[in-house]
Amino acid sequence: MDRNPSPPPPSRTEEVAVGDCIGSTVYSKHWLFGVLSGLIQIVSPENTKSSSDDDEEQQMELDEELENEICRVWDMSMDEDVALFLQEFNAPDIFMGVLAKSKCPRLREICVGILGNMSCFQEICVSISSDKNLGQVLLHCLYDSDPPTLLETSRLLLTCLSQTEVASVWVERIRENPAIYDSICFIMSSSTNASVLFPAVDLLVKVGEVVDKLFDLDEKLMLEWIRNGAAQPLDQPQEESEEQRVFRIVPCVLEAAKQVRSENLEGLDVYMRILQLLTTVDDGIQAIVQCPDTGKDTWNLLFDLVCHEFCQSDDPPIILQEQKTVLASVFSVLSAVYASQAEQQDLKGEKVDLPLIDSLIRVLQNMEHCQKKPEDSSESNTEETKKSDLTQDDFHLKILKDISCEFLSNIFQTLTKDTVAKGLKEGQLSKQKCSCAFQNLLPFYSPVVEDFLKILHEVDKTLAGDLKESFPSLKVQT
Repeated sequence: MDRNPSPPPPSRTEEVAVGDCIGSTVYSKHWLFGVLSGLIQIVSPENTKSSSDDDEEQQMELDEELENEICRVWDMSMDEDVALFLQEFNAPDIFMGVLAKSKCPRLREICVGILGNMSCFQEICVSISSDKNLGQVLLHCLYDSDPPTLLETSRLLLTCLSQTEVASVWVERIRENPAIYDSICFIMSSSTNASVLFPAVDLLVKVGEVVDKLFDLDEKLMLEWIRNGAAQPLDQPQEESEEQRVFRIVPCVLEAAKQVRSENLEGLDVYMRILQLLTTVDDGIQAIVQCPDTGKDTWNLLFDLVCHEFCQSDDPPIILQEQKTVLASVFSVLSAVYASQAEQQDLKGEKVDLPLIDSLIRVLQNMEHCQKKPEDSSESNTEETKKSDLTQDDFHLKILKDISCEFLSNIFQTLTKDTVAKGLKEGQLSKQKCSCAFQNLLPFYSPVVEDFLKILHEVDKTLAGDLKESFPSLKVQT
């Protein structure tokens, strides 16, 4: 459904008079005044008084002609000249009045959408953000039951949070409104509701981007949200409650990730980054692992992603470029959970270790392919143009490599003789794969590689000897 149709080209009767243009555009000031005046009339006291059910129902509807005109303003507001003119005409105050008084979902969506477009320009974003009343009205839109309005509100918030001059203002406002946490958790966990007649994935991705940005900007807020779901029941002893604490943020993030998984890789990337940010603090790791069901759900989802979906043996190596950021987040979270639950039987043994080793080494193999430079560079200009892109790609690949190597080294330290024997038999620890692992782990993880080689020598002396010859820096007594 096209919720914001492009305006039709102006007819001859709509030609803008000289001096009536907005900035350097062909848009008419007079026409825009008329539309904004119409909005003022909608929320005037005499029109907002409801005397019957019919009046109430009518307030929920939007006249088709007025909708088309306001949608045109929505499109126009992407132009900086128009946005500045709207600002000068105090349009944000008009939209605030609409949002505070109107019950029409479509009208509310459009007004927030226009403000979102206007916020893309720094000067206007600062002005909108400095208005405390408007800020509260916009945050209140997060409690709306209309998904399109929620989407536009999330888009506006993300735009403001991305502006360094005003980001802290919005973070503080969100901290002062704890109910926003509940609203966002509800959106993330209720997206599959059949009554939502709107692409839920779009909303989930945008809400996820807001949460990701908030957590990245403010660790204190992230800690507060982690602890929000860990309230201790007053009638339980301390020791019991510690074992039965429920952390809401993680299950909600997992639910949203499951919904976007098959439809939006960028959305999945966002939710994996949120989980990764949670693991940067101890409370966040505990939020994942302390509740058995949450820990199991987290592990199963991420394990399935890396072992059965991403970077598979029949995928072209270049696919790593598309998946590198999400893989880095997933491996980072898995590594944190693996390290924090090393004593758990569910995370030990060949059923877990060998598939993960296989996936990690495949990623490292594909990385070598992606980092190979073309042998002939025919056009130097083209090389220069792509230099920044290559640098960015190399940066993300390096992050993925560092995370993968650390995780692989942790798994290697837990391997038993039996697991190594099975890995050799099934191919996860073939000579080629061991060589790739050694190539990437050395020299930073030399002690880990040397200990692994000792175990390998007990299982397959020939292979251990070949690998030792290939990597003479290793000091292994056999």
